Amino acid sequence: MRICIVGAGAIGGLLGARLALAGNDVSLIARGPHLEAIARDGLRLIGEDGISQVARPTCATDSLALAGRQDLVILAMKAHQVADVAPQLHLLLDADTRIVTMQNGIPWWYFHRLAGPWQGTVLHSLDPDGSLARHIPAERLIGSVVYPASEVVRPGVIQVIEGNRFSLGEPDGSESDAVRMVSAAFKAAGLRAPVTKDIRSEIWLKVWGNLSFNPISALTHATLEDICRHEPTRALAAAMMTEAQTIGEKLGVRFKVSLDKRIAGAQAVGAHKTSMLQDVEQGRRLELQALVGSVMELGRITDTPTPAIDAVWALVSLLAQQLQTLGARLRMT
Repeated sequence: MRICIVGAGAIGGLLGARLALAGNDVSLIARGPHLEAIARDGLRLIGEDGISQVARPTCATDSLALAGRQDLVILAMKAHQVADVAPQLHLLLDADTRIVTMQNGIPWWYFHRLAGPWQGTVLHSLDPDGSLARHIPAERLIGSVVYPASEVVRPGVIQVIEGNRFSLGEPDGSESDAVRMVSAAFKAAGLRAPVTKDIRSEIWLKVWGNLSFNPISALTHATLEDICRHEPTRALAAAMMTEAQTIGEKLGVRFKVSLDKRIAGAQAVGAHKTSMLQDVEQGRRLELQALVGSVMELGRITDTPTPAIDAVWALVSLLAQQLQTLGARLRMT
């Protein structure tokens, strides 16, 4: 299968290496020193067990045009980076190419093929000028939820921290030949890739924690364990999650675990820095709209008050603005 990973970083690199090692024709879209290392030495993947393997992609480039037409395109960059590549995605698309989205948070296509009163609603927090809808054909999309944790430890080298599950689902809940084909390719690469008929409920289960723990950690520089053990921040996270659960249930989402169990699961991860805290420390742009702003917008759409989420948003969005304006990073040592 011809597969292009757009954004061959921590997660995209993990996927690209696994799929290439399984014999697929893999193109990796990357940039900078990471791209240079992959082009020169291949992409090294270090598994949870410490075993190291080198994958040789068919193509490693920063140009979608050079990658050419694909059977499958995987968008593995952060949510706010998708708009930058969207106008060029057509260069990768053949007649039957499908596109798997792997962004954290609520996806911009959330209301595509969602039966009910809000079908076709546009989320302006995620696609303010409509460019994503214009450039990425909605009928080609397959949703996913990413569970593994990995990191780029140095250019050209991906370290798997834990996990190998990527849930997949069609926006309308159907079990199409295309989603089964993607699942089969992932499984042949040694990954868990269940097909779900309710991808949005899985998306919400991950969003449920991300919308609270990520911004709280960015503001306090605390780990998941710290946030959950400190009663005031645990209560704040619970308040944000309660508001989000009300929104999700109004949209037809089923929360398969209790709020307390979800918080306990976060605490069990231990002294882990969230991705948003890591971005604060590295001076990178924060994933605010996908993780928090979109939930606030869904609150307005469903007439659900979100006072706790709004308050945390006010603080973390100002922090993000200050970091970007000053070109700064913030790390506690």
